[in-house]
Amino acid sequence: MGDSISRRELLYKGGMIAVGLAAPGWLSSLAKADVLKRSVGNPIDPDGVLIVIQLSGGNDGLNTVIPYADSQYYTLRPNLGIPADKVLRLNEHVGLHPAMSGLETLYKEKKVAIIQNVGYPRPNRSHFKSMDIWNQASPTGEVAHGWIGRHLDLMATGGPVNPVYALGLSTEKPLALSAEKASIPCFASLADIQAMVGDADTERLLRSISSGAGSSEEKVVQKANVAAFDAMVALRDQLKSYEAKGKYGNDRFGQGFAQIAQLVATSSATRVIYFSVGGFDTHARQADAHQNLLKGFSDAMLTFQREIEALGKSKKVMVVVFSEFGRRSYENASSGTDHGAAAPMFVIGDAVKGGFYGPKPNLMDLTDGDLKYAIDFRQVYATALDRWIGGESERVLAGKFEHIPFLGA
Repeated sequence: MGDSISRRELLYKGGMIAVGLAAPGWLSSLAKADVLKRSVGNPIDPDGVLIVIQLSGGNDGLNTVIPYADSQYYTLRPNLGIPADKVLRLNEHVGLHPAMSGLETLYKEKKVAIIQNVGYPRPNRSHFKSMDIWNQASPTGEVAHGWIGRHLDLMATGGPVNPVYALGLSTEKPLALSAEKASIPCFASLADIQAMVGDADTERLLRSISSGAGSSEEKVVQKANVAAFDAMVALRDQLKSYEAKGKYGNDRFGQGFAQIAQLVATSSATRVIYFSVGGFDTHARQADAHQNLLKGFSDAMLTFQREIEALGKSKKVMVVVFSEFGRRSYENASSGTDHGAAAPMFVIGDAVKGGFYGPKPNLMDLTDGDLKYAIDFRQVYATALDRWIGGESERVLAGKFEHIPFLGA
C-alpha cells in the first residue's frame, strides 16, 4: 500500500473518530488550539516574537562565560580552563569562550544580556528532573504542564488564537509546550509540515468528512479540525515564499536558526518558537565538543540577527537561551565536567538592554562543588511573559517573581 493511500485511510479513520469528539494525532492536537482566545495580559507589541533556545545536556557555564580574572578558576580547571589570553574579554572579570566571536560582536552592540548564576532552590542534578523543572517552571512540581503551554491555556478568555501561535522545532516535544487545553505543534523540521498536510485528495477528504451531519458539539470539533488544517496549509504556503538569506552553518544550530528565520519572515501569527539542540552533556573529552557547540550557536545567532535586521524585524524578536543546569566548578579525570547547578542565561535582541545582570561567579563559595544560584530562572520567564508576550506571569508561574531589567522602558 502506498504512502498516499495510507495517509487517506488514516485521515478517513481520524475524521470518523473526530466526529466522535476524539480525533487522534496531529489533527486533534491542532484542532484543540482553535478554541483558544486572545491574551488578557499586559499590553505588548502585537508583533513581538519570543524564541526560546534549549541547550540540552547541561551547558558548561564556566567555560561559556569565563571568570578569567579569578585564579581559582584555573586551580579548579588546570587542563580545561580557557587561557586568559584566549578569552574574549567583556570586562575586567569575565569573558566569552574564544569560539563565541559572533556573540561577542552582538554583546559589543549592546544586544546581549548575560544573566549570571541562574538556577533554583535545592537544585537537582538529574537531566530529566532538572529539565522538567525548567520546562514546568516549578522546582517542586506543584503545577501541571509546561510554562508556555499554561500561558496559552490562560489565553482562553478572549477570542480565537491561530493554531500556529506557538511552534516547536525539536525531535521530541518539550514539556514546556504541553498544556491542558492548547496543543502546540512541534516538528523535527519545517519540511514535516508538507507530510502533515498531505496532498489535494487528503484535503478534499477532510473537508468532506467535516461537512457531514452531526450534533452541534460535533460540528464545533469538525469546524476546529478544518480551521487547524487551514492554518497548517497557510503556514506551508507562506514558508515556500521565503528562503533564509544568511550563510548558516550545516550544523544543528545553523539548520535550526535558518528555519527560525523562515518562520519570523513569513508567519506573522507565530509569536513563540521553541528550539532545542542536544550534545552539551560533556563528561569526557569536553574541550573540542564544547568548542564546536558554542561556535555553532554563536555563529548561527549572529547570522540570524543580521538576517532579521535586513528584514526590518530585529526590534520584534527576543531570544532567550538556557540549559537545565551548569557543570561542576572543577574538571573530572576524563577531561570533562560533571553535572552542576547554577549557570548563565542569555537574552538577545535589539530590544534588550545589553550587559551583565546578577553577581559574577564566586568560586570560593560553593555548595558541593557547585556554583550557588543568585537569580531564579522564573524571574527571566516572568519578565518575558509580562513585558514581551503579554502574559500573566503570576498565574502562569504560580507566584510573583521580580522582573530583571533587561528590557527597555
